[in-house]
Amino acid sequence: MAFIGDSIARNQMESLLCLLSTAETPKAVYKDADNRFTTWEFPKHNFTLMAFWSQFLVASTERLDNGSATGGFDVHLDRIDTSWSKKLPSINYAIFSSAHWFFRQSYLYEGGNLIGCFSCQVPNMTDLRPSFAIKKAFRAAFKEINNCKNCRKIFTLLRTYSPSHFENGAWNTGGRCNRTRPIERGEVNEGGSDLQYRKIQAEEIEIAKSDGEESGNIFGILDVTEIMSMRPDGHPGVHWGNRKGYSDCIHWCLPGPIDTWNELLLEMIKRQSTLSSEAEAQL
Repeated sequence: MAFIGDSIARNQMESLLCLLSTAETPKAVYKDADNRFTTWEFPKHNFTLMAFWSQFLVASTERLDNGSATGGFDVHLDRIDTSWSKKLPSINYAIFSSAHWFFRQSYLYEGGNLIGCFSCQVPNMTDLRPSFAIKKAFRAAFKEINNCKNCRKIFTLLRTYSPSHFENGAWNTGGRCNRTRPIERGEVNEGGSDLQYRKIQAEEIEIAKSDGEESGNIFGILDVTEIMSMRPDGHPGVHWGNRKGYSDCIHWCLPGPIDTWNELLLEMIKRQSTLSSEAEAQL
């Protein structure tokens, strides 16, 4: 099972790792220096759990200015990130999650040509919104799975957009998340962009389902956007070891609300296993 995406994908993997550790102590097989690529094995259960860092899912490089990082990225929307795609033949379950990195300054390419950018403020450059890039990236990722010739049937889930809860500023302008209780559904800003990103992702999973019928790949959606929008109390906030004073209102506490994602994940796997067994019995 592989979690593919940004640091929130790793956040979910770590939650699942803790939950499964109650049944068997896992063996750490690999971890890179930045904790972005990790592999754990559960030998008694013949199960391997992995996390692959791929913040855009597609190929990207950070822009440099005189050798220093600028914070901007060149993102190739039609070129897949091989750091995870080369591992597809060994994967049975793939959980994709990505979105927050698309809010950074991005120069977007297709066919090797610059087609536009986001937050770049370049004269005569087409301003393309994050929603455009998110749609293109997930479509490319799922196309890669359906076109994989050496892969077994892969059960692929898209974990929908995970809301952040910064208040009174952004992450670098004094934003905080100090709430101590969940909020009611009526308190959620339903007119915001969170549900727009969730809608885009849901549309892409439906396209992937249709395209995957011949290959036998199974696609599903792990829909967490609405329920997590009501948990502004579930983030680490200032309690995450950042000496610069920033609050983390994007990731989720362990243990905490993110464990619910994995409870839903395990239930979806059980249901799919039952459906597959019933289908085979009818053959």
